[in-house]
Amino acid sequence: MRDGFIKVAAGTPKIRVADCRYNAEQIFTLMREADKQGVRVLCLPELCITGYTCGDLFLQPTLLRGAEEALATILEATKNLDMVTTLGLPVRNKWDNKLYNCAAVIQKGEILGLVPKACLPNYGEFYEGRWFTSGAGVDATVTLCGQEVSLADSNLFACEDMPGLVIGVEICEDLWAPEPPSIRLARSGATLILNLSASNELAGKAAYRRGLVSGQSGRLVCGYVYADAGEGESTTDLVFAGHNIVAENGTILAERRFSTGLTISEIDVERLVYERQRMNTYRTESDQACWRTSFSLTPADTRLTRPVSPTPFVPQDQSDRAERCNEILYTAALGLKKRLEHTHAKTAVVGLSGGLDSTLAVLITAVSMEMLDRPASDIIAVTMPCFGTTDRTKSNAVLLAERLGCTLKTIDIGEAVRRHFKDISQSMEDHDVTFENGQARERTQVLMDIANQTGGLVIGTGDLSELALGWCTYNGDHMSNYAVNAGIPKTLVRHLVSFISDDKEAEDPQLSTVLADILDTPVSPELLPAIEGQIAQKTEDLVGPYELHDFFLYYAVRWAFPPRKVLRLAEYAFGRSYDRAVLLKWLKNFYRRFFAQQFKRSCLPDGPKVGSVALSPRGDWRMPSDAVAELWLDELEGLM
Repeated sequence: MRDGFIKVAAGTPKIRVADCRYNAEQIFTLMREADKQGVRVLCLPELCITGYTCGDLFLQPTLLRGAEEALATILEATKNLDMVTTLGLPVRNKWDNKLYNCAAVIQKGEILGLVPKACLPNYGEFYEGRWFTSGAGVDATVTLCGQEVSLADSNLFACEDMPGLVIGVEICEDLWAPEPPSIRLARSGATLILNLSASNELAGKAAYRRGLVSGQSGRLVCGYVYADAGEGESTTDLVFAGHNIVAENGTILAERRFSTGLTISEIDVERLVYERQRMNTYRTESDQACWRTSFSLTPADTRLTRPVSPTPFVPQDQSDRAERCNEILYTAALGLKKRLEHTHAKTAVVGLSGGLDSTLAVLITAVSMEMLDRPASDIIAVTMPCFGTTDRTKSNAVLLAERLGCTLKTIDIGEAVRRHFKDISQSMEDHDVTFENGQARERTQVLMDIANQTGGLVIGTGDLSELALGWCTYNGDHMSNYAVNAGIPKTLVRHLVSFISDDKEAEDPQLSTVLADILDTPVSPELLPAIEGQIAQKTEDLVGPYELHDFFLYYAVRWAFPPRKVLRLAEYAFGRSYDRAVLLKWLKNFYRRFFAQQFKRSCLPDGPKVGSVALSPRGDWRMPSDAVAELWLDELEGLM
């Protein structure tokens, strides 16, 4: 439960149709197993005490009595379990003499409440309307297993020890309806929806079901646990595959099919609460919309098993990654295309260093020119060697410009920088920040002036990661007329260039080869003199690995996670690559630099947003330039 994580599970017990005693044993055995694995909230299938496929036996008092006795057995057998469990059974309301398909929410031998199914399918292979009454609008009290229990479709279950955890329940077809009950439950505060289901298996149905669950969790900004009936249900006409799913805010965290047992993951309740707070279009209803029953959970650490990618900006699946790269490439190119059209720019001027960022910028610019049906020669690629430039990067810049068909200009800025240093009395032996930034600003001046000469725009090359860390020279590479890489983090820059390299391998092997060598070159601004022809200044040795900073950026900015939680997730994602001390060192550096360098982000040039994190002061990020990082750094001090 620490850091907002709650371990949940969808469970499918092996049952026998109408054998309530046997089913009770299978259910409480599965509940005990879930408890051993640290599960705090367990969802079991629809009508699992009796079996969903009992048919007209639901009208037999013997089955209903057996179901109640089985529930009593389960309550007694699990009275020491702290875990909250939902399980399905038929319940008759003696006041209206109607039978309801219900979810019982139980904990520590008590029934916290009953939730009736609202949407009863009575079409195709389903005949629920033959036996059950819709629970829509029902608000009653029934006696079950000797307890007075609320039977209502508006029941919510709120955790006293974890205020963000509020559980809502819907049953199978409720999710398929045009207006699922989970909409009202979520608007009334439910952050975790449990769905007790008995959805038969058909060819292609699993994909549709998966889309429904992930889509609903995303639409409602909630955790969604879907527990499906499986082995043991009647196969007279239908087959049930136990398709269990755990989803969170549009992402499938865990999934299992064609087996019984538990499907376990962790829901991040803090993350859901933050996202709802952030979205002013997420409308809530008054507390009177649903009735809340409180329950308590003993606070405990939650061992993480959910997927946490070390590269949150880069899809893990190769086909997804290729699609994402193509999408981002064209999104950025469309932004530049519009700017070139609007300004009637005759040229696009790019400073080409032979590094990753400028490579991506010129590749995006080339796509924009294709969209405009303009020749690549309208791109002026400018290489500006100086004291730290190596033959490798200079050669790669020239080859890249030639393969793309750009107009290439090589301007050695060494003499101009020396004259400038002489003017301001800067020693050539003093390799301080002035020595570095003087070169960066001279390069920007050259680019701006060439753009003036040719009626063009200077295309910025700096990426999102550099902006987060302030790893750019103010009014140097920090400035441009349009910054195409401004929304692309460094880890994704690498994958975009790699994607283009692979894509061009057959069409232009020479271009593919030079891109591959650029990918293999250490990241460097090359502002310090080379040592024996090799790059002397490696960025990641100075500011830290970009894979870590991109991870920190994603969770600290996109999700506003506190430093302690960012560190915990980093340890989980990078535990085999970096120890705690190294992670802490670079996380502290991230917060120090992120706060100190806001002044550079406060006056950024325009650039397209292409992902969920952006730092434009006109878009996603508004932060005072003189904000202090002490609270964030203090939180990390005690974690060594």
